[in-house]
Amino acid sequence: MTVGLFIPCYIDQFYPKAGIATLQLLERLGCTVVYPREQTCCGQPLANSGMEQEARPIYAHFVETFGHFDYVVCPSGSCVYHINHHYDVLEDSEAVRSVRERTFELADFLVNVVGVKELQGARFPARVGIHNSCHGLRGLRLGSGSERVGADFSYYRYLLDMVEGVELVPLDRVDECCGFGGTFSVNQPELSTKMGRDRIADHLRHDAEVITSGDMSCLMHMEGLIRREKLPLRVMHVAEILNSRVSG
Repeated sequence: MTVGLFIPCYIDQFYPKAGIATLQLLERLGCTVVYPREQTCCGQPLANSGMEQEARPIYAHFVETFGHFDYVVCPSGSCVYHINHHYDVLEDSEAVRSVRERTFELADFLVNVVGVKELQGARFPARVGIHNSCHGLRGLRLGSGSERVGADFSYYRYLLDMVEGVELVPLDRVDECCGFGGTFSVNQPELSTKMGRDRIADHLRHDAEVITSGDMSCLMHMEGLIRREKLPLRVMHVAEILNSRVSG
């Protein structure tokens, strides 16, 4: 299958290793991956700021750029949720419907399309805490939320269990928001900071060495607090861990 790789703005600008790890992981699993150079933002920041009409040309450009791939894969639940659910403002054409239906968050794609059963050679000896982003968990249903009755599952936990050396730490509040929320962190900085500190404290209480997530935006928010307060934690996108081949 041919996959169009969509890399969010903040990964492209600040965390390129997460994008490279996504590319390498998909190729290791047998996908033909193409990175369209003409790609831009998905339009979410404008829409979240109340400027969805201004974002529509960005939406249309995305559809034109990625419309010919078998699948579109993105290492961000937030962006994928926006494409899946908010491109409905465009004309209900076959091209728009196709892109919305075939755009997947990375873990969802690996579990439900590729059908990954093992990650040969993956090794990452560390205590890892999983942060579930709001868009990924409650929007895309990449795991079971605590407010819902049903079977317990997590695509991230399923995939990380395939990585030798990873010790997943339990958390007190497994699906609590980190406080980023895009423009929320700009408009409500004090509240956003308090929520971020609470999430970090949960990981510290359980001796996590690494916080991982499928949304680099959440990790970026928490990493800012970690760095400023010189805490003994680091953040890594889940793709970096799944693609890791640490020796020793």
